[in-house]
Amino acid sequence: MPNHDEFQPMRSRGRGPGRARTREDRGHVADRGPNVFAEYAAKYGLTPPGEEAVTDDPPYGDRWTTWDDSTAGQRGPRPYPDWVVTELGAVDTELGILKTGKEADVFLVERSVPETGKATVMAAKRYRDPKHRMFHRDDGYREGRRDRESRVNRAMAKGSAFGREAIAGQWAHAEFAALTSLWTAGVAVPYPVQILGTELLMEFIGADGVAAPRLAQLRPDADELHDLWEQLAHNLSVLALAGYAHGDLSAYNLLVQDGRLVVIDVPQIVDVVGNPHGREFLDRDVRNVGGWFTARGLDPDRVQQLSDALASDARLS
Repeated sequence: MPNHDEFQPMRSRGRGPGRARTREDRGHVADRGPNVFAEYAAKYGLTPPGEEAVTDDPPYGDRWTTWDDSTAGQRGPRPYPDWVVTELGAVDTELGILKTGKEADVFLVERSVPETGKATVMAAKRYRDPKHRMFHRDDGYREGRRDRESRVNRAMAKGSAFGREAIAGQWAHAEFAALTSLWTAGVAVPYPVQILGTELLMEFIGADGVAAPRLAQLRPDADELHDLWEQLAHNLSVLALAGYAHGDLSAYNLLVQDGRLVVIDVPQIVDVVGNPHGREFLDRDVRNVGGWFTARGLDPDRVQQLSDALASDARLS
């Protein structure tokens, strides 16, 4: 007969009347018959030796979906794209890291529904913990972003661990809000699936687990260069018409998937109307990425023409 002391708790169920909690109680139960151990385990959440404990873990992967943990305001704009998995029985499996950065790391996550074949791959951007973060332009871009709670503002000003965590949360929510606004406006950005804490789940721009190349990696011919410039001008125009500039645009935060230009890394978008330096942000974005295009044959006059057009779109001239 198995040793009743070897039973292990499956999960905490709290105290209740009539439950055997002491060795003497369990010994008394053991004397009641050969099948009592299975009955006792089933009744009180215990696992007999040699049997696998029943847990709340998913059948595979790293966690159950976090979809239901995000509130309605923390999910992407409706209607949800067909590829977004919203089933509460879905499982998240981490497939590896895509990119490391000073502010955040980006991972590849598959969300799938067991035994259905339904699955999607997303990019999970996780802003760094307080011990490892280094926001390179934090003060300037965070100007005007204040939390409603004064204690949070004080903590951020002091740079405490709690304050740094709050700053990370602000950046994550700022990027989610920016992606939501830009997607809705028609800018080519990754669809924001959801946000939970400092993790932002979004559309993966790539195929077969390989991210689409950055614009800086490409060597386009003349026709491709012209098409990419036109796509860039269109996206920046939509941004400007909505009153925004990217704020940190370069050939390194533009992806190209099958010829389609996609804008990424947008937590620091700038309100060019409300910001006294709005025109400067517009000009700098165009100048930074325009340098890459002119180095590959684009007429330099087109860079200045785009800057002027964006200022007009944003009603700054």
